[in-house]
Amino acid sequence: MKLRFFARIRRFLRSKAALKRCGALERFDGESAKGVDHEVVQDMERERESEDDSTVLQKSVKKLHFGSWKEKENAAKEIERLSREDGKTRKLMAELGVIPVLVAMVASEVESRRRAALTALIELANGTYTNKALMVEAGILSKLPKKIDAVDELTRHEFAELLLSLSSLANSQFPLASSEILPFLISILESGSSFETKESCLGTLYHLSTVLDLAGPLVSSGLVHTVSKLSSSKELAEKALVILGNLVVTLMGKKAMENSPMVPESLIEILTWEDKPKCQELSAYILMILAHQSSTQRERMSKAGIVQVLLEVALLGSPLAQKRAQKLLQWFKDERQANMGPHSGPQTGRISMGSPVTQRDAHEGKKMMKSLVKESLHKNMEMITRRANAAGDSPKLKILVVSTSSKSLPY
Repeated sequence: MKLRFFARIRRFLRSKAALKRCGALERFDGESAKGVDHEVVQDMERERESEDDSTVLQKSVKKLHFGSWKEKENAAKEIERLSREDGKTRKLMAELGVIPVLVAMVASEVESRRRAALTALIELANGTYTNKALMVEAGILSKLPKKIDAVDELTRHEFAELLLSLSSLANSQFPLASSEILPFLISILESGSSFETKESCLGTLYHLSTVLDLAGPLVSSGLVHTVSKLSSSKELAEKALVILGNLVVTLMGKKAMENSPMVPESLIEILTWEDKPKCQELSAYILMILAHQSSTQRERMSKAGIVQVLLEVALLGSPLAQKRAQKLLQWFKDERQANMGPHSGPQTGRISMGSPVTQRDAHEGKKMMKSLVKESLHKNMEMITRRANAAGDSPKLKILVVSTSSKSLPY
């Protein structure tokens, strides 16, 4: 095995022989370099640099495999630097067997040693599917901290960043064990970790939530409640809502959101964020899924004041948010018309014996109801207009208020 190990390194040192064939580099220094092609000089300098990096690589890999703990730590730092500077070196590292050694170092209780291994693994995972697969195969997920409080913020961030890179394997034929990842991610999201660390964790959860087979473990871990709380933060809301949007299309995810004490109030609140159009679009999408074929959810939304908010979004939101708000409004309109239909309100064609109701009374009843609906709409429009005028007069809104009728609005 050692013979194969050193044979691979020797292949990486071919530039040294090329330098000897071309002669010593010193003859290109100073006055003796006159008349020599400048491109040749640059090529020779690059080869000399390559020789230096190759020598460092050879020594670093050797120390990582056979050196003391201090030598392993220094070697990991050199491997990080070389991997960051050269993509070919990242691929060579996997062949030289450095990944299992670095993964083993992650379990070290010495913080500096653990961090050196983590940063090296982050660079090695950059853009290489093979290296990521080798890390998972070497057991990197089992090395995640069981207690978040036992590691400092910088180490948490590095773990989160590495997991974000590895999570791209979720949609591949090399699946990730969610039972090993989820406790760590949820602990980070519920802790006082930095915004950047939580953002990386949400990115990992997004990749996992795109896999339908993982919906069950994600929901049963209590993720819906944790992410719903984060959606109230404008800095993290967009990533949180994307995850909820992926989960709500599943049976378990939809049921968990229906039973959440934060739904639908938190989603309706997000609809009022005029400075976050993407969040409005995502919130409206989730509300559409929840309201579809669920009179119970529509009733909860109606009691929470969604109709007035939807009217504002339908007028002032982005094109996609407007479209979704109008669709929701149409459902509420249809449901109200059904409630006011043959089972309630004035009826015609089926007059019971002794009833004082006549055709004229029924017509007057319908006319009065339309008038009440129209009056309610005008009040809502006036409130919307006053809010808009606080930021400046809007001719478009004034025209809408003047010409509004029960037929010109989606609700």
